[in-house]
Amino acid sequence: MKRMRNRHHRSGGGGGASRGNNGQIPLNRNHVFESNGPDLRIRGTAQQLFEKYLQLGRDATGTGDRVQAEAYFQHAEHYFRMLNAMNQAAQAAQQERAERQRNYEQTRQERRERQEHEDEAAAPAPASERRPSERRRRAEKRDEEAEQDSED
Repeated sequence: MKRMRNRHHRSGGGGGASRGNNGQIPLNRNHVFESNGPDLRIRGTAQQLFEKYLQLGRDATGTGDRVQAEAYFQHAEHYFRMLNAMNQAAQAAQQERAERQRNYEQTRQERRERQEHEDEAAAPAPASERRPSERRRRAEKRDEEAEQDSED
């Protein structure tokens, strides 16, 4: 295979605007589109383009140009579908964030409980629960200290 010499070469052939996201339409509500409508060029967000084409369709219907009105309504429908796709993607992202937050909180609670359990296990047992040999050893140590004090 021959090496490309142009470092800015992009595969994929002919011209046209790159959409990014692997050919997908960006699902950002603030993304600005350039729309080449039936007889004009409009620039704006999907919401703005939907409203504009809807209004143009109504105006064309009012003037009696049914063909032009249908073309505008088809463009409006396209941007309406894009708005729905954006809304669905936003809802899915919101649900995913909520699920991650629930998992995070659950993990934190489990860690907290595990740490409390480990702290309880590591804490010295109360005197009543200590082994007799330990109690005996402490008593012997006290007796030795008492003997040393009495000798001094």
